[in-house]
Parts: sequence; C-alpha cells; structure tokens
Amino acid sequence: MPVESLRWDTLEALKNSTKGRLKYNPDWLEKGEDILSGCNEAPSLSPLSGLILKRLNMSPRTLQKTCSLGSASRDPSPGLSEEAPVSTSSSTSPFPSANAQPTPLSSPLLVPRSKKDEEQQIVGDEDSATDASNDVSPVSNPILPPTISLLSPRATQMAGCIRICEEKHRAKAKMELSLRQELQEKLVASVASRESEQLKRFEEFMELKQRQEYQSMRDMMDRETQESIGRQEKLKEEHKNRIKILNLRLREAEQQRLREAEFERQRQVEGRERLRALNAIQEEILQLNQLLEPATPTQSGPSPDLTSYSTRANQLCSQVSEVVRTTAEGEFPSVEDMTVAERALHEMRSLIRVMQEAAAQAQEKRKKAQEEEEERRKLAVLQAQQEEQKKSAALSAKEKARKKGLQTKAEQSTLKWYQELQDSANQCAQSFEGLNNTKDIQTKKLRMELQKAATIPVSQISSISGSKLREIFDKIDKLLSGRSVVSGGKSVSTSQHPNGLDFVSYKLAEKFVKQGEEEVASHHEAAFPIAVVASGVWELHPKVGDLILAHLHKKCPYAVPHYPPMKDGTSVEEYQKILGYRVEDGGVEAQDSFLKRMSGMIRLYAAIIQLRWPYVSKQGPDPHGLNNGWRWLAQMLNMEPLADVTATLLFDFLEVCGNALMKQYQVQFWKLILLIQEDYLPRIEAVTSQGQAGSVTRLKQFLESSLRSRQIPPPKGQLISHFWRS
Repeated sequence: MPVESLRWDTLEALKNSTKGRLKYNPDWLEKGEDILSGCNEAPSLSPLSGLILKRLNMSPRTLQKTCSLGSASRDPSPGLSEEAPVSTSSSTSPFPSANAQPTPLSSPLLVPRSKKDEEQQIVGDEDSATDASNDVSPVSNPILPPTISLLSPRATQMAGCIRICEEKHRAKAKMELSLRQELQEKLVASVASRESEQLKRFEEFMELKQRQEYQSMRDMMDRETQESIGRQEKLKEEHKNRIKILNLRLREAEQQRLREAEFERQRQVEGRERLRALNAIQEEILQLNQLLEPATPTQSGPSPDLTSYSTRANQLCSQVSEVVRTTAEGEFPSVEDMTVAERALHEMRSLIRVMQEAAAQAQEKRKKAQEEEEERRKLAVLQAQQEEQKKSAALSAKEKARKKGLQTKAEQSTLKWYQELQDSANQCAQSFEGLNNTKDIQTKKLRMELQKAATIPVSQISSISGSKLREIFDKIDKLLSGRSVVSGGKSVSTSQHPNGLDFVSYKLAEKFVKQGEEEVASHHEAAFPIAVVASGVWELHPKVGDLILAHLHKKCPYAVPHYPPMKDGTSVEEYQKILGYRVEDGGVEAQDSFLKRMSGMIRLYAAIIQLRWPYVSKQGPDPHGLNNGWRWLAQMLNMEPLADVTATLLFDFLEVCGNALMKQYQVQFWKLILLIQEDYLPRIEAVTSQGQAGSVTRLKQFLESSLRSRQIPPPKGQLISHFWRS
C-alpha cells in the first residue's frame, strides 16, 4: 500500500487517539492553569526512555521490523508508550512511530493538560513500561536500533501534515480560548456588578435598619416623653382634685360648724322658750292650786272627793317644782320636762274643772231639791201628756211611712249623734273665745302663730311623695301633742296658752273640711292624701276627728245624712245657709257651685272612712271605718231623694268608696246596688227636672256598668304601696 494513502489514516488515527480526543476543561482559567503550556514547553524524554533504548539496543531486529512507517501507522506496537519522547538532538536516533513523541511535530501537546492528567499519564507510562518489561525478555527478544533516516521525504511530508493539523488545532484552541476568556470576563463583570449591586443593597438595607432603629428609638423616646407628660398631667389633675376635696372638706367643716352654732343658738332659744313656758306653767299651777283652797269651805259639808283633789293638786305642784329645781342650776328644761309640766297643768285644769262641776252640781242639787216638790205634780201631768203625744206622733209617722215608703228626715239616733257633735264643737269654740277676743298684742300674735302652724301644713298636703306627707303629719302630730314646732321661722307650742290646744284642734278640723270644700272639689285625686292625714290625726287625737265631723256636717248636712227642715221664723237666706249654700251680699251661689262644693266634701268623707294612716298601730278599730259608709248609704236610701243633690252625692260616694265597700260587704253590697238601680233611681228620676238630668245620667251609667261587669274599679288617685317608698 503506498505511503501517501496512509497519510490521512495516520491523521485520523492521531485525532482519535487519547491525546487527540482531549477536551478543554472550563475550570482551567479559574484554577490558574495555562491551556497552551503543553504546546509551548520544550520536548523532553520520558523517564523510561533509557530502559526502552537499552532494550532497543539489545534487539535491533525486532526494532527494524516494528519501526517501519507503514506498520507504525497501521499497527502501533503495544509495548511502547505513546508519550515516550526521542531526543531531536541525536542524529542517530531512529524515526519515531505514530504513537511516539520523537519530535514536536508528532507530539500530542496540542491541548494542554492539567497536573492531574499528567500524573495519570505518568502512572500509565510506568504501568505500560512495567508490562513491556514483563513481556520482552532481553535474551529471547533482542531489539535492533532503527535504521531509518530523519531526512526522508516521506517523514518530512508526514511531519508537515502533522504540523498543519497541530496549527489548526492550535488556532481553534486559541479562538475558543479567546471566546472563553471573553465569556469569563463578561461573567466576572456581571458577577462583579451583581456583587456591587448586592453590596449597595446591603448597605441600603443596613442604612434602612439603622434609620428604623433610630426612628424606633426616637418613637420610644417620644412615647416616654408623652407618657411622662401624661403622668405629669395626671399628677396635676390629682393635685387639683385633692385641692378641691380639701376645699370641699373645709367648706363642709365650716358649714358643719355654722350648723352646730345655729343648732346651739336654736337650742338656746328653744331652751329659753321652754324655761319661760315652764315658769308660766308653774305660775298657773300655783294660781290654780290657790283656787282649790277657798273652793272647799263653800261646799255644804266636808267632801272626801274635794280633799283628794287638793291632795292631788299639791302633788302636781311638787312635781312641777321638782322640774323647776332641776333647771335652776343653769340648764334648760328638756322636752320631757316640759311634757311632764304640761301634763301636770292639764291635770290641774281638769281637777279645777271637776271641782267646779262638783260645786255646780251641788248647787243644782240644792235648787232641784227645792223645786222638785213644787214641780212634781206638774211633771207628772206633763209626762202623761208627752207620752200621749209621742204615741200619736209614732202612729202618724208609721202611717206616713206606710203611705210614702221613705222618710223625710234622719233617724232619731242619727240626729242625736249629729247634735252631740255640734254641741261639742260649740263648747270647743267657746273655750278659746277669750283667745279670739283678746286685746293683748302678744296673745294676738300667739293666736296668729298657732293658726298658721295648724293651717299651713294642711294646705301643703299633696301626692308628691310619701316622705313629704309623713313630714307634714309629724308636724301636725307634734303640734297637737303640745311640743314646739317651727312656723314662719318662729317656735310655737299649744302649751303657751291654756286654750291653745282647743284652738288648734278647732282650726285644724276646720281647715281639713275647707280643703275638701275647695281643693278636692277642683281636683278629685287630692281627696286621698288629705284623707289619709286626717285619718291618722283622727286616730291619734280623737277630739280632732269629732271636730272634723262637726264642721263637715255643718257645711254639708247631707254627709249626716240630714235634710234640715225650715223652722218657723227662719228667713229664707238663713235656711239656705243651713242647707249648705253660700249667701253673700244678699245673693245665693249658683247650683253648680253648690253641688261642686258638696261633691268635694262627700268625696273627702268617702276617702276618710276607707283609709288609715300606715305608720300607726293597726291593732285597734278604725276611728271612723267603712261601717259608717254603709250606714250613710243605707240612711240615704231610706230618705226621700232631693232633686239634683241625691244623684250627685250618690255617684261621688260610690265612685270613691264603692270599690272598698264591694270588697268588704260583697254580696250584700251588690244587693244594695241592685236596689238603687231598680227602686231608688226611679224615685230620683221622678223628682228631677229636665235641666237637672246630667247627674242622674252619670249615676245611671255608673250603676249599669258596675252591674254588667260585677266590678267597681278603684278610684283615680288612690295611694298605692309604692307611694310610701317615695
């Protein structure tokens, strides 16, 4: 086979050899290795070249056979290392094979190797040399030195081809190296720019952190400043509040001191008043005691009763003197001392009154004893005549009742009760007549103060609150009990005048009735607070209750019920006053005004009989309870009706007291209501004119509604339990 045909096969073989297939490592530049170091270094011999030459010298034949160009290119000897170099300085060196490194043209150093690859190559050469030394025996396989000339054309041609191929690979490697260097520079530049940007971001981040820490520290300092300012403001407010509290306490202490001073002054004033009153009581008791002495010998004979009166009077004088003796040491008498002295005075007055009554009775007995004999015969005759007249009057009354069915006047017991109340009121008025007609300025002032103390609390009664009502009641009770009360800035007591209690009782009862006549007539709900106070006063002071009834019967005789007949010689105006009309300047009040006043007083009476003061003991009976309401209603139905008056009063009474009577008498009450509707209402309609039908219509509707529902509603304005807690 010609040598030229093997040229490209050799090049292909070199390309496909281990060194020809060598690849560039991209990490060489980073590791600092020079890619062209293998190409630029001087050729050198392998460390095993001496052993190879020795063996070649020992077997020249074998070398001749194996060192031909054709056999070397096609079938390289396996016993020789590819990297075994042959020095170019020797002119007698044989021609290198294709896998050897005799000259730079055939050297595989086109691609640089790393130190690791060179170390691996050296180890491979040592292994191959060891194998060759094991396979080739110097005795049995002698190698002859090559006889090929270095200047042969074929070798020169081959070396040129190898040089061209190496130049191509070197140019390609340089180009790739330059590209890789540019790429590495770009990469380094991008990494450097990225790192610089990251450094900038890191610095910005650190600045941000520093600013945030500074801002947080500043905010914390601001918060602490605000908190300290807030604490200072709070301390200032607390200081102000404490100053205010201290000022308030100082003012309260000053007010308390003033109150105590005022209380002490008031106590001194009241003490002096009580001392003056005590001295007056002692003086009066001593004067009354002197009246007992001359009264005793005037009797017809010695009487043990009068002796006992004198003994009791002396005891009372000693009792009052003991009270005065306790106050002579500079102390003022207490309320209890005044109560003891007043009781002693009242008892002394009662003793004088009883003694005078006893003396008067003795005188009357003597007169009667003288007159009895003279009039005994006349009395017997008169009694016989009176009995006959009574019998005839009873028969005539029974006949009239049988004819008419109803009475024209009240029963005898009712009239007797009515007359007793009027007599009691007249006696009470006569007892303080000297107080009314006095010319003494001090007594007049006392009378005015007592009248104000009695009437002003009654005019202040209202349904605002239970506590206010209780204060008014306590003030009235205190006045009636003889204790001092403050009225108009002045202290006044009934014990300041002997007839002060009678005067106050009379004026108080008169004021209660006047409130019903005026206040209740205009405002129907006002009947209940006035009535409950009047009921409480009535229960604790029965004399005031009798006076209230007397004034009520006098101003409204229909509250008895009583229709006063017109007596002979009585003028029309006087008779109208007896019936309850107001007559002023020769004129009589209108019927509407008259009915309004009567209605107010009947409503007050109906409220009194069903109410009771809640703060007194309820063990005893009512002073004037619901039985009196039933009595009044029954007597009204037993009397002939009066036009316009009877219907009005029945309606007002049932509207206020009907619910209480229904609960108390139940079935009997409904029988009475049915009787009014069926029997008594037609009688009322018979005497009622057309212009007076309003009151009859109201009564008729009330009766029909009550019978239909079998219920009478509680009156408007009634005081409930919640009222007394206000």
